Amino acid sequence: MTPMLRRLLDSTLAALAVAVTTHLVTIVLFAAINGATLEVLAQVNGIFGFSSILLFVFLALAGLAPIYRNWAVALGTGTLAALLSSWFGALLALVVAGNPITQELIDYLWLSVLGFNLLYQVIAVLAVMTIGRRVMTTRDASATAARRLALVRMPSPRLAEGLLTHQDRVEVDVDLADAQWEGYVEALRAEGFTLVDVPHADELPDSVFVEDALVVIGGTAVVTRPGAEERQPETAAAEHTARELGLRLERIVAPGTLDGGDVLAVGDTLYVGRGGRTNAEGIRQLRVIAARHGLGVVAVPVSKVLHLKSAVTALPDGTVIGHPDLVDDVSMFRSFLPMPEPEGGHVVVLDDHTVLMAASAPQSAELIRSLGYRVITVDISEFEKLEGCVTCLSVLVR
Repeated sequence: MTPMLRRLLDSTLAALAVAVTTHLVTIVLFAAINGATLEVLAQVNGIFGFSSILLFVFLALAGLAPIYRNWAVALGTGTLAALLSSWFGALLALVVAGNPITQELIDYLWLSVLGFNLLYQVIAVLAVMTIGRRVMTTRDASATAARRLALVRMPSPRLAEGLLTHQDRVEVDVDLADAQWEGYVEALRAEGFTLVDVPHADELPDSVFVEDALVVIGGTAVVTRPGAEERQPETAAAEHTARELGLRLERIVAPGTLDGGDVLAVGDTLYVGRGGRTNAEGIRQLRVIAARHGLGVVAVPVSKVLHLKSAVTALPDGTVIGHPDLVDDVSMFRSFLPMPEPEGGHVVVLDDHTVLMAASAPQSAELIRSLGYRVITVDISEFEKLEGCVTCLSVLVR
């Protein structure tokens, strides 16, 4: 099922729950107030029947946008939907009953907003804020938990022009890089990940390193603000893709800067590299966002490599690994295991038992296998020439 179809289904279910609840509760209360006879129940059902149908349609369409994730947006949308559906629903009911549309009828309908329709509107808004939001939150959480997605981005033909900070420039074979990228994404696909392509950008040399554009925390995608100004345009397409997947969105805003490659999640802690691409304000903003998800943030100095994850990553059990010569201060981590090769400090955790590594670190791969892990290796030599590693080329959503 495509993300848009899934979103339509979720929105339809939430709208149906709200409309049915509003209709039934309104009938019961209205009948109770006016005397609960069969005649009264039938009359009330006819009065509010059209309103409930319109409420369902309005909310099903509005729910295609993330209206339920923010309480203020949900309140505003629910209020507007309640007013429109009750007003036009009453109009349809009166017209079907044989009443001509006159100025007197229109005036009566406007008065009904604060009259017999008021009860319906209040119940509808309450239903949106409780049942509607609960249905959408549950559906979002279930969809996120059930899927294993990998966001990837095709290399730009200008890949060889990518930025360098700690390495000398050497010739990059763009054709070989394309083949290696295909091998990388095929490895993810073979491990059960569904590949999601972020629209490619020929004009952005570094855009293949999609990790720097997004940090995913549960069902939330934090849209970064890269520290290199040339890379800031990369986030727009990544943000669009995250929205299409139904992820909640947060953003790092100026003057903060944050590269996704500087964020390493270990248990309930996010280690964030404070270096050339990520500044203190970016870390502060991420700390606020992370706190809402019950996560702590620890700032780590980075001066020897481009990003924190250029120096260290973590195994599934939380052990931080890296080459000691590339790490500013190993004491920042609760447990640290040195790797024999610089590239050996880079792993993508695929599940609790499996990691993805670069083929350029065979000794490190063997060491990790000796710890009981399954290691999958891929050749990314052309990306390593541009200070890239296996983590840079994807953003996993699980």
